[in-house]
Amino acid sequence: MKLLWLQAAGCGGCTQSLLGAEARSGVLAQLAAGGIEFVTHPGLSEASGNETIELLQAAADARLPIDLLCVEGALLRGPNGSGRFQMLAGRPLIDWVAQLAGHARHVLAIGTCSAYGGIVSGGDNIGEACGLQFDGDQEGGLLGADFRARSGLPVINVAGCPTHPGWIVDTLLLLAADALHAGDLDAWQRPRFYTEQLVHHGCPRNEFYEFKASAQKLSDLGCLMENMGCKGTQANADCNLRLWHGVGSCLRGGFACISCTEPSFEEPGHPFMETPKIAGIPTGLPVDMPKAWFVALAALSKSATPTRVRENSRSDHPLIAPGMRKNGKK
Repeated sequence: MKLLWLQAAGCGGCTQSLLGAEARSGVLAQLAAGGIEFVTHPGLSEASGNETIELLQAAADARLPIDLLCVEGALLRGPNGSGRFQMLAGRPLIDWVAQLAGHARHVLAIGTCSAYGGIVSGGDNIGEACGLQFDGDQEGGLLGADFRARSGLPVINVAGCPTHPGWIVDTLLLLAADALHAGDLDAWQRPRFYTEQLVHHGCPRNEFYEFKASAQKLSDLGCLMENMGCKGTQANADCNLRLWHGVGSCLRGGFACISCTEPSFEEPGHPFMETPKIAGIPTGLPVDMPKAWFVALAALSKSATPTRVRENSRSDHPLIAPGMRKNGKK
Protein backbone atom coordinates (compact mmCIF):
# COMPACT_ATOMS: atom_id res chain seq x y z
CA MET A 1 0.00 0.00 0.00
CA LYS A 2 1.32 3.42 -0.96
CA LEU A 3 1.23 6.09 1.77
CA LEU A 4 1.36 9.83 1.14
CA TRP A 5 1.82 12.08 4.19
CA LEU A 6 1.17 15.82 4.22
CA GLN A 7 1.84 18.27 7.04
CA ALA A 8 -0.66 21.09 7.37
CA ALA A 9 -0.75 23.73 10.14
CA GLY A 10 0.76 22.39 13.33
CA CYS A 11 3.92 21.69 15.27
CA GLY A 12 4.97 18.44 13.60
CA GLY A 13 4.70 16.69 16.96
CA CYS A 14 2.82 13.69 15.58
CA THR A 15 5.69 12.91 13.21
CA GLN A 16 8.13 13.26 16.10
CA SER A 17 5.97 10.93 18.16
CA LEU A 18 5.82 8.39 15.33
CA LEU A 19 9.61 8.33 15.06
CA GLY A 20 9.76 7.23 18.69
CA ALA A 21 7.74 4.08 18.05
CA GLU A 22 9.09 1.02 19.83
CA ALA A 23 9.90 -1.09 16.77
CA ARG A 24 13.50 -2.23 17.28
CA SER A 25 14.29 -1.97 13.57
CA GLY A 26 12.61 1.43 13.15
CA VAL A 27 9.04 2.37 12.40
CA LEU A 28 9.58 2.71 8.65
CA ALA A 29 10.92 -0.84 8.49
CA GLN A 30 7.98 -2.04 10.59
CA LEU A 31 5.50 -0.44 8.20
CA ALA A 32 7.39 -1.78 5.20
CA ALA A 33 7.14 -5.28 6.67
CA GLY A 34 3.38 -4.74 6.82
CA GLY A 35 3.30 -3.89 3.13
CA ILE A 36 3.25 -0.09 3.45
CA GLU A 37 5.50 2.09 1.31
CA PHE A 38 6.05 5.80 2.02
CA VAL A 39 5.63 7.69 -1.27
CA THR A 40 6.49 11.02 0.30
CA HIS A 41 6.71 12.71 3.70
CA PRO A 42 7.82 16.36 4.16
CA GLY A 43 10.42 15.49 6.77
CA LEU A 44 11.41 11.90 6.03
CA SER A 45 11.54 11.54 2.25
CA GLU A 46 14.69 11.81 0.21
CA ALA A 47 12.73 13.40 -2.63
CA SER A 48 12.40 17.18 -2.53
CA GLY A 49 11.67 20.16 -4.75
CA ASN A 50 10.38 19.39 -8.23
CA GLU A 51 10.52 15.65 -7.64
CA THR A 52 8.08 15.95 -4.73
CA ILE A 53 5.80 18.27 -6.69
CA GLU A 54 5.70 15.77 -9.54
CA LEU A 55 4.76 12.99 -7.11
CA LEU A 56 1.99 15.10 -5.59
CA GLN A 57 0.64 16.07 -8.98
CA ALA A 58 0.66 12.47 -10.21
CA ALA A 59 -1.29 11.43 -7.09
CA ALA A 60 -3.71 14.36 -7.41
CA ASP A 61 -4.37 13.40 -11.04
CA ALA A 62 -4.88 9.73 -10.05
CA ARG A 63 -1.90 8.69 -12.20
CA LEU A 64 -0.18 7.49 -9.02
CA PRO A 65 -2.61 5.39 -6.94
CA ILE A 66 -2.60 6.30 -3.24
CA ASP A 67 -3.90 3.84 -0.66
CA LEU A 68 -3.26 5.85 2.51
CA LEU A 69 -3.46 9.64 2.67
CA CYS A 70 -2.25 10.85 6.07
CA VAL A 71 -2.70 14.51 6.96
CA GLU A 72 -1.01 15.96 10.04
CA GLY A 73 -1.99 19.41 11.30
CA ALA A 74 -5.09 21.58 11.02
CA LEU A 75 -6.41 22.74 7.65
CA LEU A 76 -6.26 26.53 7.21
CA ARG A 77 -9.21 27.84 5.21
CA GLY A 78 -8.32 31.52 5.69
CA PRO A 79 -8.25 34.22 4.72
CA ASN A 80 -11.91 34.37 3.77
CA GLY A 81 -12.08 30.74 2.68
CA SER A 82 -9.26 31.11 0.14
CA GLY A 83 -6.81 28.79 1.93
CA ARG A 84 -3.94 31.09 1.03
CA PHE A 85 -2.62 31.18 4.59
CA GLN A 86 -0.83 27.91 3.73
CA MET A 87 0.45 27.35 0.22
CA LEU A 88 2.18 24.36 -1.39
CA ALA A 89 3.74 24.66 -4.84
CA GLY A 90 1.67 27.70 -5.70
CA ARG A 91 -1.66 26.23 -4.58
CA PRO A 92 -3.50 26.41 -1.26
CA LEU A 93 -2.71 23.27 0.71
CA ILE A 94 -6.42 22.66 1.31
CA ASP A 95 -6.89 22.31 -2.47
CA TRP A 96 -4.20 19.65 -2.62
CA VAL A 97 -5.76 17.80 0.32
CA ALA A 98 -9.27 17.88 -1.12
CA GLN A 99 -8.09 16.61 -4.51
CA LEU A 100 -5.90 13.87 -3.05
CA ALA A 101 -8.62 12.75 -0.65
CA GLY A 102 -10.95 12.25 -3.59
CA HIS A 103 -8.62 9.58 -4.99
CA ALA A 104 -7.25 7.95 -1.83
CA ARG A 105 -8.41 4.53 -0.69
CA HIS A 106 -8.22 5.60 2.96
CA VAL A 107 -7.89 9.08 4.50
CA LEU A 108 -6.42 9.49 7.99
CA ALA A 109 -6.28 12.55 10.23
CA ILE A 110 -3.08 12.17 12.22
CA GLY A 111 -3.48 14.02 15.51
CA THR A 112 -6.25 16.14 17.00
CA CYS A 113 -5.42 19.20 14.90
CA SER A 114 -6.08 17.31 11.69
CA ALA A 115 -9.08 15.52 13.20
CA TYR A 116 -10.91 18.43 14.83
CA GLY A 117 -8.86 21.64 14.51
CA GLY A 118 -7.03 21.25 17.82
CA ILE A 119 -4.69 23.84 19.28
CA VAL A 120 -4.39 25.64 15.93
CA SER A 121 -8.13 26.42 15.94
CA GLY A 122 -8.14 27.84 19.47
CA GLY A 123 -8.93 31.42 20.44
CA ASP A 124 -10.26 33.67 17.68
CA ASN A 125 -9.16 31.16 15.03
CA ILE A 126 -8.12 33.86 12.60
CA GLY A 127 -6.65 31.17 10.32
CA GLU A 128 -10.09 29.54 9.97
CA ALA A 129 -8.51 26.24 11.00
CA CYS A 130 -10.55 23.06 11.03
CA GLY A 131 -10.17 19.30 10.84
CA LEU A 132 -10.58 17.08 7.82
CA GLN A 133 -14.16 16.06 8.62
CA PHE A 134 -14.90 17.93 11.85
CA ASP A 135 -14.80 21.56 12.90
CA GLY A 136 -14.40 21.19 16.64
CA ASP A 137 -17.21 18.86 17.68
CA GLN A 138 -19.33 19.69 14.64
CA GLU A 139 -19.35 17.45 11.58
CA GLY A 140 -18.18 19.08 8.38
CA GLY A 141 -14.61 20.32 8.39
CA LEU A 142 -12.75 20.66 5.12
CA LEU A 143 -14.14 17.60 3.33
CA GLY A 144 -17.73 17.73 4.59
CA ALA A 145 -19.80 15.37 6.70
CA ASP A 146 -20.75 13.14 3.76
CA PHE A 147 -17.19 12.50 2.56
CA ARG A 148 -16.18 8.89 2.09
CA ALA A 149 -12.86 7.60 0.81
CA ARG A 150 -12.69 4.99 -1.97
CA SER A 151 -12.89 2.30 0.71
CA GLY A 152 -16.27 3.62 1.82
CA LEU A 153 -14.88 4.73 5.18
CA PRO A 154 -15.03 8.30 6.50
CA VAL A 155 -11.87 10.06 7.64
CA ILE A 156 -10.20 7.93 10.31
CA ASN A 157 -9.28 10.23 13.19
CA VAL A 158 -6.12 9.03 14.95
CA ALA A 159 -6.62 11.78 17.53
CA GLY A 160 -4.16 12.84 20.23
CA CYS A 161 -1.94 15.84 20.86
CA PRO A 162 0.42 14.48 19.83
CA THR A 163 -1.04 11.13 18.92
CA HIS A 164 0.57 7.97 20.28
CA PRO A 165 2.97 6.25 17.83
CA GLY A 166 1.30 2.91 18.52
CA TRP A 167 -2.09 4.28 17.51
CA ILE A 168 -0.70 5.39 14.15
CA VAL A 169 1.20 2.18 13.45
CA ASP A 170 -1.63 -0.13 14.51
CA THR A 171 -4.19 1.81 12.45
CA LEU A 172 -2.02 1.68 9.34
CA LEU A 173 -1.25 -2.02 9.75
CA LEU A 174 -4.93 -2.84 10.31
CA LEU A 175 -5.83 -1.00 7.12
CA ALA A 176 -3.07 -2.79 5.24
CA ALA A 177 -4.56 -6.08 6.42
CA ASP A 178 -8.11 -4.94 5.52
CA ALA A 179 -9.02 -5.41 9.18
CA LEU A 180 -10.39 -1.95 10.09
CA HIS A 181 -14.02 -1.30 9.21
CA ALA A 182 -16.72 1.28 9.94
CA GLY A 183 -17.84 -0.56 13.07
CA ASP A 184 -14.32 -0.30 14.43
CA LEU A 185 -14.61 3.51 14.70
CA ASP A 186 -16.29 5.35 17.57
CA ALA A 187 -18.65 8.33 17.39
CA TRP A 188 -15.71 10.70 16.80
CA GLN A 189 -14.36 8.38 14.05
CA ARG A 190 -11.41 7.28 16.20
CA PRO A 191 -10.25 3.64 16.19
CA ARG A 192 -11.96 1.86 19.05
CA PHE A 193 -8.88 -0.23 19.87
CA TYR A 194 -7.49 2.72 21.83
CA THR A 195 -10.62 4.71 22.74
CA GLU A 196 -12.57 1.94 24.45
CA GLN A 197 -10.30 2.41 27.47
CA LEU A 198 -9.95 5.37 29.78
CA VAL A 199 -6.70 7.15 30.59
CA HIS A 200 -7.65 6.29 34.19
CA HIS A 201 -7.06 2.59 33.46
CA GLY A 202 -3.58 1.72 34.62
CA CYS A 203 -2.94 5.15 36.14
CA PRO A 204 -0.10 4.89 38.70
CA ARG A 205 -2.06 7.22 41.00
CA ASN A 206 -5.12 4.95 41.24
CA GLU A 207 -4.58 4.09 44.91
CA PHE A 208 -4.76 7.81 45.71
CA TYR A 209 -7.88 8.12 43.57
CA GLU A 210 -9.59 5.24 45.38
CA PHE A 211 -9.17 7.00 48.73
CA LYS A 212 -9.69 10.51 47.25
CA ALA A 213 -6.24 11.42 48.57
CA SER A 214 -5.65 14.43 46.36
CA ALA A 215 -2.58 16.39 45.33
CA GLN A 216 -2.53 19.99 46.45
CA LYS A 217 0.12 21.08 43.97
CA LEU A 218 1.62 19.65 40.77
CA SER A 219 4.65 18.04 42.42
CA ASP A 220 2.49 15.99 44.83
CA LEU A 221 2.05 12.25 44.34
CA GLY A 222 -1.69 12.26 45.01
CA CYS A 223 -4.64 12.05 42.64
CA LEU A 224 -4.82 15.03 40.29
CA MET A 225 -8.57 14.90 39.62
CA GLU A 226 -9.97 16.82 42.60
CA ASN A 227 -7.76 19.90 42.42
CA MET A 228 -5.37 19.79 39.46
CA GLY A 229 -7.69 19.41 36.47
CA CYS A 230 -7.09 15.76 35.57
CA LYS A 231 -9.66 14.27 33.18
CA GLY A 232 -8.27 10.75 33.20
CA THR A 233 -11.61 9.32 34.37
CA GLN A 234 -13.34 10.96 31.40
CA ALA A 235 -10.75 10.71 28.60
CA ASN A 236 -10.88 7.91 26.03
CA ALA A 237 -7.37 6.56 25.43
CA ASP A 238 -5.09 3.75 26.62
CA CYS A 239 -2.15 6.01 27.57
CA ASN A 240 -1.44 4.29 30.88
CA LEU A 241 -1.86 0.77 29.48
CA ARG A 242 0.22 1.41 26.35
CA LEU A 243 3.06 3.54 27.67
CA TRP A 244 4.54 6.23 25.45
CA HIS A 245 7.78 4.96 23.93
CA GLY A 246 7.59 2.13 26.44
CA VAL A 247 8.34 4.26 29.49
CA GLY A 248 5.83 6.96 30.37
CA SER A 249 2.60 8.90 30.11
CA CYS A 250 1.45 12.38 31.08
CA LEU A 251 0.35 11.17 34.51
CA ARG A 252 3.54 9.25 35.11
CA GLY A 253 5.39 12.49 34.34
CA GLY A 254 3.35 14.37 36.94
CA PHE A 255 0.95 16.15 34.58
CA ALA A 256 -2.83 16.00 34.60
CA CYS A 257 -4.65 14.43 31.67
CA ILE A 258 -6.26 17.18 29.55
CA SER A 259 -8.20 14.74 27.33
CA CYS A 260 -6.30 15.65 24.19
CA THR A 261 -7.99 12.96 22.10
CA GLU A 262 -11.37 14.72 22.13
CA PRO A 263 -12.72 17.62 20.06
CA SER A 264 -12.31 21.12 21.54
CA PHE A 265 -10.00 19.94 24.34
CA GLU A 266 -7.92 23.06 23.67
CA GLU A 267 -10.61 25.35 25.14
CA PRO A 268 -11.98 23.69 28.28
CA GLY A 269 -13.32 26.98 29.67
CA HIS A 270 -10.91 26.97 32.62
CA PRO A 271 -7.14 26.68 33.15
CA PHE A 272 -5.89 23.21 32.26
CA MET A 273 -4.37 22.61 35.70
CA GLU A 274 -7.44 23.61 37.71
CA THR A 275 -10.54 21.57 38.47
CA PRO A 276 -13.78 23.57 38.15
CA LYS A 277 -16.15 22.93 41.06
CA ILE A 278 -19.66 23.77 42.22
CA ALA A 279 -20.13 23.77 45.99
CA GLY A 280 -16.78 22.05 46.31
CA ILE A 281 -17.74 19.18 43.98
CA PRO A 282 -15.82 18.77 40.69
CA THR A 283 -18.07 19.40 37.70
CA GLY A 284 -16.23 16.84 35.58
CA LEU A 285 -16.92 13.48 37.20
CA PRO A 286 -16.12 9.95 35.97
CA VAL A 287 -18.14 9.28 32.83
CA ASP A 288 -19.99 6.24 34.21
CA MET A 289 -20.81 7.47 37.73
CA PRO A 290 -23.88 9.46 38.87
CA LYS A 291 -22.95 12.55 40.86
CA ALA A 292 -24.78 11.45 44.04
CA TRP A 293 -22.89 8.16 44.09
CA PHE A 294 -19.58 9.91 43.61
CA VAL A 295 -20.22 12.33 46.50
CA ALA A 296 -21.26 9.50 48.82
CA LEU A 297 -18.34 7.25 47.89
CA ALA A 298 -15.84 10.10 48.08
CA ALA A 299 -16.91 10.93 51.62
CA LEU A 300 -16.67 7.26 52.63
CA SER A 301 -13.30 6.81 50.93
CA LYS A 302 -11.78 9.86 52.60
CA SER A 303 -12.89 8.64 56.01
CA ALA A 304 -11.10 5.34 55.40
CA THR A 305 -7.87 6.76 53.93
CA PRO A 306 -4.79 5.08 55.44
CA THR A 307 -2.29 7.46 56.99
CA ARG A 308 0.36 6.28 54.51
CA VAL A 309 -1.80 7.20 51.50
CA ARG A 310 -2.88 10.54 52.95
CA GLU A 311 0.63 11.66 53.86
CA ASN A 312 2.24 10.43 50.65
CA SER A 313 -0.38 12.17 48.52
CA ARG A 314 0.81 15.59 49.71
CA SER A 315 4.50 14.98 49.10
CA ASP A 316 6.74 14.78 46.03
CA HIS A 317 8.22 11.48 47.24
CA PRO A 318 6.92 8.59 49.39
CA LEU A 319 7.16 9.45 53.08
CA ILE A 320 5.74 6.22 54.47
CA ALA A 321 6.39 2.77 52.97
CA PRO A 322 3.64 0.12 52.85
CA GLY A 323 3.46 -2.09 55.91
CA MET A 324 4.70 -5.71 55.96
CA ARG A 325 3.09 -8.88 57.26
CA LYS A 326 5.32 -10.47 59.86
CA ASN A 327 3.73 -13.93 60.21
CA GLY A 328 3.54 -14.83 56.51
CA LYS A 329 -0.12 -15.90 56.83
CA LYS A 330 -2.70 -14.85 54.22
